[in-house]
Amino acid sequence: METILQHAQGLVYSLLVLMPSVYQKASLNALLGLFLDAQGHALPEQTQVKSASSLSRFLNRYNWSTREVIRTTRRHVLGQILSHLPHPSTPVRILIDLSTLEKTGKFWHLSTPMPDSDKPDPWVRILNGKRGLHLVVLYLVVGQWRVPWSLRVWRGKGYASPAQLACKLLANVPPSLCGGRVVLVQADTEFGTVEFLNAVHRRHWRPIVGMRANRTLQDGRALKDLYRHARRGLQVYLKGLDYALTLSWFWLKRSDGKRELRFVASSYPYSGAYLVLLGRKRWAIEGFFKTAKHQFGLHCFGQGTKLGVYRWLVLCVIAYVLAHWIDQWAWPPVLNWKETCRLTLETLFPSIIWFQLLRQIRLSEHIAAQFGFEIVLQTLSG
Repeated sequence: METILQHAQGLVYSLLVLMPSVYQKASLNALLGLFLDAQGHALPEQTQVKSASSLSRFLNRYNWSTREVIRTTRRHVLGQILSHLPHPSTPVRILIDLSTLEKTGKFWHLSTPMPDSDKPDPWVRILNGKRGLHLVVLYLVVGQWRVPWSLRVWRGKGYASPAQLACKLLANVPPSLCGGRVVLVQADTEFGTVEFLNAVHRRHWRPIVGMRANRTLQDGRALKDLYRHARRGLQVYLKGLDYALTLSWFWLKRSDGKRELRFVASSYPYSGAYLVLLGRKRWAIEGFFKTAKHQFGLHCFGQGTKLGVYRWLVLCVIAYVLAHWIDQWAWPPVLNWKETCRLTLETLFPSIIWFQLLRQIRLSEHIAAQFGFEIVLQTLSG
């Protein structure tokens, strides 16, 4: 059985093999090293290995297969998980949520022509009061393994809704991972649509989905009418569904100190208290979003093409996966993303550390000379 480190090394090697030239291999190394710098502001001009212009050409112009990079990564991720599976009683948790990479500016270059109109339809839109690039992400939790498996960009009104994008993401979950296990699909109220619930129900999975308080029952009542008049864990029939859902609710304390009544539903007859507990576990994906943005710089895309932006997002997620693997491999546990990223660089990308060291030496030669020293590098054989 391959170790976690061997899986990580195999993934890096396979990705480098996909690059058509030695220059593109170096650019891929530099970009992954940039994401693993864990500063939260992964700007191409900050890399010490390649120029910002060369990284821009790598992302926006060079002809390497983004699709093959995704397929290769998924193949290695699936192989790694299947070789380190938890106990069969451990459920597979599929977490789906919408995250906004907030941006200012017009970003007309990230546009799709609208039918029968000359006005562009930019990727950067306003949703729920936030302006930016809106991503629907499917996140897998299998025992100790946490993997952002796939993502889609919400393109605005007139295109697929977030819930419809989520239905497409469900089709990408590998059957070999779910066979013989309970599958929990956890999502926020944005995805509590009839279409999404039916997509989960058809696969015989168990949805644990937030519900809006004004959601209508078949008898005409709203969910908010059940609070104070029913017990948590009751069976209800929503309008548009021909099967029962188990319903529960809880009070959520918001950032402004106020409380908000939240509802959660599932097609499986969980108890009311346990259903709330499962519903709260959905917040694990929020931890991923926070880490990907503030540690790996997911939101720092600034490319001139949609292809460049998409490649940026994909490679950032790959860097996160590599760091997660190294964190699981390390003993004792690192328990700190910055230290984990440093260990990932030292283990998988030692050339990046070496180039950074050489650059620091060159920049500091005059300081050494002030104290009467000269820095000399020579090979061990010399």
